[in-house]
Amino acid sequence: MPDATIAIDRIEGPRAILDVNGELIEVPTAVLPPGAVEGSLLTLQLADGSAATLDAAEARIRRLASPDLPDDVQL
Repeated sequence: MPDATIAIDRIEGPRAILDVNGELIEVPTAVLPPGAVEGSLLTLQLADGSAATLDAAEARIRRLASPDLPDDVQL
């Protein structure tokens, strides 16, 4: 399965807007890797032999984007 590329569209305070396959998704900036800035490209890599799928990874991103996620969550 190919890796997924995610672009950081913009950062608005404590939230980042990610472009995932043309869909904009909002996540807390706390989940971004150190040094990530607007325009950065992130690669989602799934481990071989894992039961994870790209759909499951995208579903996790959507859960992280949930407005119900407290701002002080440590991931």
